[in-house]
Amino acid sequence: MKKLIIGPVEPELPVLLAPMAGVTDLPFRLLCREQGCGMVYTEMVSAKAIHYRNKNTEELMKTDPREAPVGLQLFGSDPALMGEIAASVEDRPFALIDINMGCPVPKVVNNHEGSALMKDLKLAEAVIRAVAGSVRKPVTVKFRKGFAAGDETAVDLALAAQEAGAAAVAVHGRTREQYYSGRADWEIIRKVKEAVTIPVIGNGDIFSAADAVRMMEETGCDGVMVARGAKGNPWIFREIRAALEGREIPPRPGLEEIRQMILRHARMLEDCKGTGRAVREMRKHIAWYTAGCPNSSALRGRVNEAAAMEELENLVNQYLG
Repeated sequence: MKKLIIGPVEPELPVLLAPMAGVTDLPFRLLCREQGCGMVYTEMVSAKAIHYRNKNTEELMKTDPREAPVGLQLFGSDPALMGEIAASVEDRPFALIDINMGCPVPKVVNNHEGSALMKDLKLAEAVIRAVAGSVRKPVTVKFRKGFAAGDETAVDLALAAQEAGAAAVAVHGRTREQYYSGRADWEIIRKVKEAVTIPVIGNGDIFSAADAVRMMEETGCDGVMVARGAKGNPWIFREIRAALEGREIPPRPGLEEIRQMILRHARMLEDCKGTGRAVREMRKHIAWYTAGCPNSSALRGRVNEAAAMEELENLVNQYLG
């Protein structure tokens, strides 16, 4: 099995949980680490929000020793501000700082951040150089194949990132124009791997252990990053771990294991964010956890009306017990 080495950071498994807004909060990261994920990332955090002391950013940056190593993902397009903010958070217990250059959301792109930086390689390189020059911890960059079809800048951006001091890059094999539609192009990950000497992490369309193994074989990437494949499915990490270690892949979770995971996730969310938010946020997680389960649509409908944790738990026990 390959070792993924990012500066002094050596995850025990070259399999990472991708940063996902509204998904990879502290409770979910802990669950994925327990299932064998090698490294996790925070939801993306705005450098401007940290600068202006936005009250929500502290929650996004909250960590727990049990999830280490954890990377902080920052986004922004002002090199000086990105460097300043990276330096200001370096003493926190993050293993590394990751720069988001792949987010496709319009409000981010229209602010010249996220995947918009793939259209301005000089600015992208300046941002990376500013962050890498401001901290001692490793700096990594996550980006896409390119902004649009025919404008595939991943290789050039990877080379620029390496030149600017990045310790590794993660490449999602879709353009910004695609969002999450169509199939991820793993060939672009291979091209990036062949172009640079720093570690390359592949991302896109990993929904099973077989997908993870195949991506590493086909692209030569140093590690894989799981995103949508982990929604409602932290078990994917134990399955990938088994495959990479040459062991028999564990069976998919049954209804009882799913029920127990949902209840535990809900309680962890309640401890982290309070009852009201936990009940609201568990609605989407329950939809993901129970996709394909008997009576899942009826459960989702009832859960969406639940207002209290006890009510939510009773519904889960009723439908999955």
